[in-house]
Amino acid sequence: MKKNPLVEMWFGLRGNPRACVWTEPLWGLSMNLCLPYNSVYMSALGLGDDKIGLIATVYMLSQVGFAFFSGPITDKLGRRTTTAVFDFFAWCIPCLIWFCADNFWFFFVAALFNGAMKLTTNSWDCLMVEDAEKSHITRIYSLAMVCGHLSALFAPIASLLVSRLTLIPAVRILYINAFVVMTAKLIILYCCSRETKNGLIRMRETKGKSLLSLAGGYGGVLRIMAASPGTIFSLIIAALVGAAGLINTTFWQIIVSKKLEVPDSLLPLFPMFRSAIALLFFFTVIPQLAKRSLRDSLLLGFGSYLIGQSVLILIPAKNEFLYPLLGVSLFFDGFGGGILGMLAESLVALHVNAPERARVMAIQHMVIMFATSPFGWISGKLSGISRNLPFVLTGVLLFAGIIGTLGYYGKSSGSEEPDGP
Repeated sequence: MKKNPLVEMWFGLRGNPRACVWTEPLWGLSMNLCLPYNSVYMSALGLGDDKIGLIATVYMLSQVGFAFFSGPITDKLGRRTTTAVFDFFAWCIPCLIWFCADNFWFFFVAALFNGAMKLTTNSWDCLMVEDAEKSHITRIYSLAMVCGHLSALFAPIASLLVSRLTLIPAVRILYINAFVVMTAKLIILYCCSRETKNGLIRMRETKGKSLLSLAGGYGGVLRIMAASPGTIFSLIIAALVGAAGLINTTFWQIIVSKKLEVPDSLLPLFPMFRSAIALLFFFTVIPQLAKRSLRDSLLLGFGSYLIGQSVLILIPAKNEFLYPLLGVSLFFDGFGGGILGMLAESLVALHVNAPERARVMAIQHMVIMFATSPFGWISGKLSGISRNLPFVLTGVLLFAGIIGTLGYYGKSSGSEEPDGP
């Protein structure tokens, strides 16, 4: 019997890719238990939809600032050390702040720290794929996403806590758990990984140079990026997917809890279902997409995600088919979001000038976050008018992705298209 390519890749991982992928479930076992409650936790502490949206925008703008310096810092400190140090600032410290939070300003400060995750997104990406074969990169990203989805299957733990303790005390316990597990994750990853070959070269080349002087070299990096239509296209796709994901992550709990009146204790079960659907497709349908063009895979992802968001908008409150309809919405969300998340990350990584990977990816992440950041505030204002409107906006973004994909592949000769997933 032929092995599933992702299963085969899992057991074939070595070195840094194995260290990064195999420790990824720990991120989910910490943060994925909290994420289904982030927005309703803020709401329970008295924050309105507009403030929740503003926090999301502050978080994105903080990412822009950290992304600007992520290339120079990753080159100077190395991929391994940067990931360990700034993961602590990006996740462990905010968990302690969220645990203590009782007003807007706690969440504001936590969002500023949390934005450091964009710095470690760069360093962790470099650590994971720089020493890997280029033909394996897409599947390595797929495995990392699979690990994140697997950990969401532990969501009933959060549901049980909320049902026994009520929302606020239960979420505070989950944040303490996240602090402990995330600290363990970064220590294990640091001990099990090694600095990449390109990382060692960049550390030697940047020794004695200031961060500002290194950042001043971004002009040349921008010229490299501007010369590649594939890079520009990957940025547009990543920005659209990121904006839709930001809105969905921030306001999905709000619409389900406030408009559809789903009990708080059930909220973690829906992301668990979405993750189960994504996992099913990762091991069945998505490997078959390798036989299709990136154009078709992107269109399938955008189309499926758009259907899921449309169904969510159309679900009426207080009806006997509420949970089956939510299941349909999550089914299409899980499939489309899984495809787009994997392809957006892979496209950005594949269209990179290898010697300048850290600085190119820093600029890419900064552009993506800057383009995405207004949508938290905008969707907060829209949600204050109608709980449906943020998801109308995601529909517009996803439709724009379909148009952009058709336009790019209609004009492109295909010479820049990397390998399929």
